[in-house]
Amino acid sequence: MAHCIVAEAEHILDKEFPVLNHGFVRLVDYMGSDARIVQAARVSYGEGTKSYREDANLIDYLLRNDHTSPFEQVIFTFHVKLPIFVARQWIRHRTARLNEISGRYSVMKDEFYVPGAADIAKQAQNNKQGRETEPVSAEEAAAVQKSLSDGQRRSYEEYTGLLDDGLARELARVNLPLSLYTEWYWQIDLHNLFHFLRLRLDPHAQKEIRLYAQVMLDIAKSVCPAACEAFENHIRGGVRFSAEEMTALRKLIKGVDHGLSGRRADQFLAKLEKGSDY
Repeated sequence: MAHCIVAEAEHILDKEFPVLNHGFVRLVDYMGSDARIVQAARVSYGEGTKSYREDANLIDYLLRNDHTSPFEQVIFTFHVKLPIFVARQWIRHRTARLNEISGRYSVMKDEFYVPGAADIAKQAQNNKQGRETEPVSAEEAAAVQKSLSDGQRRSYEEYTGLLDDGLARELARVNLPLSLYTEWYWQIDLHNLFHFLRLRLDPHAQKEIRLYAQVMLDIAKSVCPAACEAFENHIRGGVRFSAEEMTALRKLIKGVDHGLSGRRADQFLAKLEKGSDY
């Protein structure tokens, strides 16, 4: 297999793509491309790469039919700067390798996340883990921002005060808030990146991590445009139905009631809505 060089990817290597007020995503390195996926898929019978359209069709077929191992041949290394509360959500994806800055060795920077006024909202009444879509008033948002900023400032002043008194860094850091920014190198293959993106681009994911996920998808498109097109078509924009839901869908096609009720009906209709809106 020849070493894969992608001109668009080379152009953005080490470029910082800003996210939130102090964060960023940076592509540090990559290995492989659409061509590597195709090479890996065809290795069993030894054929080389075809035309771009033939290769894209093969990639589309592989993703549509869950033949995922060729996508594991493509690897990304990202440098990410993100608030700790986003990092704690992110770390649930255990199929990557990472190295994070340590507050035991380094003095943490005075950088915290404060949401913009348009992102400050009340707790959603029908969603235990999310916020309402309508933001609070400008006056209330300003008060929330001031409260957050004041608390962050006090916490950091106490942190540096403890450091100045000679306290160990590993102890001085313990009261720093979740809004503090951390940094890590995060390495992942394309198959598992698509799994991460499927979950973290979903509208139910917290907005802050969705913004990071969108930037990472845009970066991945520079390396593997055909694979990312297949991802957006079959995974991000696609919908999977259970056997029960397929029966309900057939009924709708025939012009009769789907026959579901309660939560099952709500979930089924939500899937139909997603399929029509994407």
